Amino acid sequence: MTDSGWNLANVFETIADQIPDALAQHQGDRTFTWAEFDRRADGFARALLDAGFGEQDKVAQYLYNSPEYIESLFGCFKAGMATVNTNYRYAADELVYLWDNADVVAVVFHGEFVGHIDEIRDRLPDIRLWLWVDDGSGACPDWATPYEQAATSNPGRTEGPWGRSGDHLFLLYTGGTTGMPKGVMWRQDDMFGALDSNNRKRMPPEQDLEAVAGRVTKPGPKGMPGAPLMHGTGLFNAISTLMVGGSVTCMEGRRFDPTELLDTVEEHRINSISIVGDAFAKPILKALDAEPDRWDISSLRVIVSSGVIWSKETKDGLLRHNDRLIMVDSLGSSEAIGMATNTTRSGEGDGTAKFELGASTRVVTEDGRDVVPGSGEIGRVAMRGNTPIGYYKDPEKSAATFQIIDGVRYSIPGDWAEVLADGTVKLLGRGSQCINTGGEKVYPEEVEECLKLHPTVHDAAVVGVPDERFGEAINALVEPNPGETIDPDALIEHVKSHLARYKAPKAVYEIASIGRAVNGKLDYKALKAIAESNLDA
Repeated sequence: MTDSGWNLANVFETIADQIPDALAQHQGDRTFTWAEFDRRADGFARALLDAGFGEQDKVAQYLYNSPEYIESLFGCFKAGMATVNTNYRYAADELVYLWDNADVVAVVFHGEFVGHIDEIRDRLPDIRLWLWVDDGSGACPDWATPYEQAATSNPGRTEGPWGRSGDHLFLLYTGGTTGMPKGVMWRQDDMFGALDSNNRKRMPPEQDLEAVAGRVTKPGPKGMPGAPLMHGTGLFNAISTLMVGGSVTCMEGRRFDPTELLDTVEEHRINSISIVGDAFAKPILKALDAEPDRWDISSLRVIVSSGVIWSKETKDGLLRHNDRLIMVDSLGSSEAIGMATNTTRSGEGDGTAKFELGASTRVVTEDGRDVVPGSGEIGRVAMRGNTPIGYYKDPEKSAATFQIIDGVRYSIPGDWAEVLADGTVKLLGRGSQCINTGGEKVYPEEVEECLKLHPTVHDAAVVGVPDERFGEAINALVEPNPGETIDPDALIEHVKSHLARYKAPKAVYEIASIGRAVNGKLDYKALKAIAESNLDA
């Protein structure tokens, strides 16, 4: 199959030919040039083809952040197959559901997960190849093939007999607290277009590898994912860095550690990092404030965040340590990249949740009208253009999220917003968590953001609990800052002084940990159960 669409394997091979000796990937004492990156991905692609897999067969990546993550992605694209990201926190039944739903035929995995896989292999008869990545946790099991054996086989440039296409898929499974994971289907052509849209020197709409070669004449920026590559925030930013001939450095630790992040930024002169809002930014700022003279972070120019609110106060704090920082808060999701942005520089920046809409984005009411700026109406953020084609094997949910408005197809992931008089957008949060209290709609993220401005609060979650009078009552679960105690009345008054009074919690409960996931998101279902248990206490 051939077409004019952009294919990332073609793009990366072109860059490898342009700057073969430049750094492509790095972790700890391991470094890989672009030529080595390309060659190792060829080896992985050949292993898939030799196993007899076909065009667009699905390969799961059950991996921590590592060079093998992006190598195996590159290799799948070379072979014309599709990757399936895997949340390494999933339990046995969740893994079985995911890999069965995605029709996975091969899994590349870190050795630490041997025990987890052993429990479920007999429930996954369609998986015929297990590629084991040595992480020092034990020997390769007899049912698996060493990844390194494939990566170092050096077969030469490799592709499947069907060729490559911009229609070849990248599957990004997105979790959620309201149902099972859904596989977002991105055509590589659309993903390339979405990720390229913010580059100064953009590529043409149709694949032009000479243009790629002309853009990459020297090594590009050094990027580092602070967020996991198994989620869109980390992976999309890593791919973006590679698309301009940059390099990706992964930290060695398997849990987020702000000290390791800052050490790595200083030692390797990292230029950009990707994070998930305050869940990552606050610990970074706390470390910098505690030891302001310890790290030289002058090489760091850009911090990109998506997925969770990033407060203005935290951004201002980071600017005190590096006034050249550009901080980009991107409103996006697995279903839409770059719907709106909030960019903060020294001396600039608006409120926490104010975003500028992209050229392909609008805010629409439930009946399909555009929200009038300054009207006070709310609507959902909708994006056209380079967007996914749907959810894998789920036409019903696809139809609900990917809708036709005025004859144009839009992705509408569910982010509710108000358009202010100046045309900027105030993000309110996901409708799936919206609380209806006495007929008023309250979006948890708006109240959570307000609570986190209080000096005693480290983190907060807001949920609705059953209420005889109002239908739902707003409850807050608050994790205090170290050494602080929570005063519920003071926090309720704090919210009332900043937001409409009906948005203030009716009750506030102290909790040891909000328990944010590795991607910075909250398990609202579990938190709601905790709040409801307090009703009976």
